[in-house]
Amino acid sequence: MPGSVPPTRARVVILAGPSGSGKSRLAARLHETRGWPIVRLDDFYRDHDHPEMPRHETLGIIDWDHVDSWDGPGAIAALEQLVTTGHTPTPVYDISQSKAVGNGEITCGPSDLIIAEGIFAAELIGPLRERGLLHAAYCIRHRHRLLTFAFRLVRDLVERRKPPLVLVRRGWALQRAEPALVRRLTLLGAIPVRASEVERALGAWGR
Repeated sequence: MPGSVPPTRARVVILAGPSGSGKSRLAARLHETRGWPIVRLDDFYRDHDHPEMPRHETLGIIDWDHVDSWDGPGAIAALEQLVTTGHTPTPVYDISQSKAVGNGEITCGPSDLIIAEGIFAAELIGPLRERGLLHAAYCIRHRHRLLTFAFRLVRDLVERRKPPLVLVRRGWALQRAEPALVRRLTLLGAIPVRASEVERALGAWGR
């Protein structure tokens, strides 16, 4: 695990993992307890009418779990600007409308850990490491993938992200694919852990 000596400039902590695994909840706790900024990488989804949006082979809808539905270059540019200048503009994405509905700005201190979380977060591990911007990368997972399915479904229904039948069908497909996804995220460089382990690993940072 990374050490506890603060860097001379901010660094990025990647929180990857299956949808519903608790990435956003963990990021919120770290923000509340440490004041570290959060970059919600899902805000870099492309709008639903983007001409290159991928389609799901069996469900017949846009494949929001395909990396081509997401603006990876835009996300890495925003993180690099945030580390370099201390601030960056970011889109604000409305999942229920499947499009960006505005813009925001994120700021950070010179020794902050920047929490970057999202389902495609692991795609940024290599580029961040090459640029010297990465502190650590984690794949958040539950003890059992059915827990992830349940948490994801409840969240998506409460937030009315998509029609209920679509959420159930997509969620069940994600549940079956979760072991393969975790293996892939691990190969990309994310350490598979539970949220509590990440909090312990980062607990002494800067103190």
